[in-house]
Amino acid sequence: MSKKAAEHHRRASEHLKHAAHHHEEAAKHHDAGHHEKAAHHAHTARGHVIHGRGYAEEAVKVKSTARNNPGRDTMRSKRAAAQASRPHLG
Repeated sequence: MSKKAAEHHRRASEHLKHAAHHHEEAAKHHDAGHHEKAAHHAHTARGHVIHGRGYAEEAVKVKSTARNNPGRDTMRSKRAAAQASRPHLG
């Protein structure tokens, strides 16, 4: 996995943890009858979910781009492996 994809996964994870925290707070405020505070936390959680999902989608794009566009070293190693597997006629 590329460093960029890994970083996107980490950011997605952090946003989803923050979303979970805000949902916990929303539940506490809702139980206490503080519906405006609950709505505020729920709205903030929604933003974290949206951002987390965006980072997760970017991580997938980075991985699929890397798979469809291998680097020069990868191409060389694939070529060398293909040549090594061919029978030598000399």
